[in-house]
Amino acid sequence: MKTKWVSGAFLVVAISACAVDDTTGPPQLGAPIPGYTAATLEGDSVSLSSLRGEVVLLNLWATWCAPCRKETPFLQELFEEHQEDGLHLVGVSLDTGAATEQVERFVEDYGVTYTILHDPENRAMELYRVLGLPATFLIDRDGVLRWMRYGPVGETDQEFLSKLEDALG
Repeated sequence: MKTKWVSGAFLVVAISACAVDDTTGPPQLGAPIPGYTAATLEGDSVSLSSLRGEVVLLNLWATWCAPCRKETPFLQELFEEHQEDGLHLVGVSLDTGAATEQVERFVEDYGVTYTILHDPENRAMELYRVLGLPATFLIDRDGVLRWMRYGPVGETDQEFLSKLEDALG
């Protein structure tokens, strides 16, 4: 009888240890975005908290993602247009493994001048509950999530452009 109780208790503990933590759920509009830190292609560490005071457009992408490739020129234009207004665009490459060279080539081919981070362990996908790429998050100067999209962003997206203008003030 004692063996059944011990193995039953072990099973409950083992199942609990593997459960997903529902308290961290997906990012919520109007709430602070969960903290995140990753390295640039040069190896410098950048955290979202270090960008407080700026409007941050966080874009999760990969070199193999066709919609990501399509939206990159628009994101570059947006960055160039609003950089002086306080927009800090952060692109997080979720290319796995030793893909740094591919990411560098992508950045060069597309003329990307905004901040690029590389997250080969895909921590951002888990943290922000992203199932597919691209995914984009607009974070205000106080670190609060103001808009998000799971899927590509385009120049005809009036809701996004309006939220961006509001955040930039």
